[in-house]
Amino acid sequence: MKRIGIALFLAVAMLLGFAGCGNSSAQGLDDVVYVEIDMVGGGYMKLELYTKIAPITVENFVNLCNEHFYDGLIFHRVISGLIIQGGDPLGTGYGGSKQMIKGEFRANGVENNLSHTRGVISMARQSGNMDSASSQFFILVGNYPSWDGNYAAFGKVVEGFETLDAIASVPTDANDRPLNEQRIKTIRVITREEMQTPGPAETVAESEGTES
Repeated sequence: MKRIGIALFLAVAMLLGFAGCGNSSAQGLDDVVYVEIDMVGGGYMKLELYTKIAPITVENFVNLCNEHFYDGLIFHRVISGLIIQGGDPLGTGYGGSKQMIKGEFRANGVENNLSHTRGVISMARQSGNMDSASSQFFILVGNYPSWDGNYAAFGKVVEGFETLDAIASVPTDANDRPLNEQRIKTIRVITREEMQTPGPAETVAESEGTES
């Protein structure tokens, strides 16, 4: 298992900024939004996103999902026992969407009490710019509460931890890039019913479609 220091990760793992800083209010979203990450070749993760904790972050993420922004992208950085990171259209760690958003965390003047524990999803950003989050995100494989207050945690995995662990355990190169691509099929908003029904949401939708 590879290990790196937290200071090193904070310095190099977060991402570069892009023009245009957005500041929205998540109007029209429920307090909890449900999304599913479906992987090419199988595997899925269901997540809850918390609008009351990080409204700007959740709305940005949901908008990107609805635009199919994440379809076909990879988890370009995987650090065993630490994180899986994706959401970069370039697949290099240097790409993002068209806008940056305000960092919703304590060091940036925003109360955010969601701790960086196993399964939590949080926004990557440039280490020197608190408002540089764009499309890249990371999901915690282990518990790292020392990151609380410095990154915008906005939801957590509630089903599909086996997929999280499978991605986190793949062999990687010296830059933490998986030797075999870990490609996202899609990230999409799902209904409460799909969230509460075990298994991938597409299975639920297919079974509903066969009913007479």
